[in-house]
Amino acid sequence: MSTQKIIISGGGTGGHIFPAIAIANEIKRRNPSADILFVGALGKMEMEKVPQAGYNIIGLPITGFQRRITFSNFVLPFKLVFSLIKAYFILKKFNPQIVVGVGGYASGPILRIASLINIPTVVQEQNSFPGKTNRILSKVVSKLCVAYQGLDSFFPKEKIVLTGNPVRNEMVHIEGKKERAIQHFYLDSSKKTILIIGGSLGAKTLNESLMENKESITNSNTQVIWQCGKFYYPNYAKQEAELKSQGIHLFEFIKEMDLAYAAADVIISRAGAMSVSELSIIQKPTILVPSPNVSDDHQTHNAKALGESVILITDKEAKEKLIQTSISLLKEEINGIDMAQKLKNYAIPNASELIVNEIEKLIV
Repeated sequence: MSTQKIIISGGGTGGHIFPAIAIANEIKRRNPSADILFVGALGKMEMEKVPQAGYNIIGLPITGFQRRITFSNFVLPFKLVFSLIKAYFILKKFNPQIVVGVGGYASGPILRIASLINIPTVVQEQNSFPGKTNRILSKVVSKLCVAYQGLDSFFPKEKIVLTGNPVRNEMVHIEGKKERAIQHFYLDSSKKTILIIGGSLGAKTLNESLMENKESITNSNTQVIWQCGKFYYPNYAKQEAELKSQGIHLFEFIKEMDLAYAAADVIISRAGAMSVSELSIIQKPTILVPSPNVSDDHQTHNAKALGESVILITDKEAKEKLIQTSISLLKEEINGIDMAQKLKNYAIPNASELIVNEIEKLIV
């Protein structure tokens, strides 16, 4: 296969960055000589995470619109114009055969300019409710790779291909790992386990829901693997010994997520696109608590798209219902196993391959 030159753009959150890297890895798997350049937003996490994954990245000075009145909103038009100009020169210098956008501020300028100068373009939309950038770009891009049915109400139907979200394969291969997981987290093999994950930064509501219901954990002979996030860890770490005595195993961040999934009997999570895609493949009894602090309330849309295969608890209900509902699942007062089996209807484990198939079709 001849050398491919591909730009992948987007970022801002792990939900955009990890799919982008997964797509790049699949391209490299098929064609090791492929030349891949990332374009991100200056100051955002992709400028750190992408080089760590072994890829080059260039940053645009683009930022988002703030809902409150700030100075950054006044300079935003100038940043947008400069980003469009810089995107043009990046495209002319690198001369890619295709540009792939995964969402986030940076993907807007580079995909818009690419479409104007007749470079094929692909958007990968992770959520069931698309972001504003991708909704605007959908009118001009060549192809839209989506993770959910029903997005023709937002995107031109003829451009849509259902591919799913690329997941980190090492995270979802859990078969035969339970015993090792129990040892890794120093768990009691005679107890059922709840896994609580609120993202790398943490989720205040999930954390407070657990802390306010610690006695229920102890009284139900249950144990917890708890990723509280880096914002909250310094405070909770002061109570780590006491928490462990109550069966609550505290972590700032869990790197070995495959082992955490393997150990869990019930999973509590936010409803970000990548989490939902991973959990659809894991297929364990799951409670989703969508974050209310995201644009267009897209996490609620993600959770609702899974229908009766998960339990949805709102952020406001969490402190009262979350821990008790998870214990009811463990006691099989709620048929969580039957629900989890329905998750397979939403699982697309080969999403990276399907997306790269579409990319290759457009490369001349």
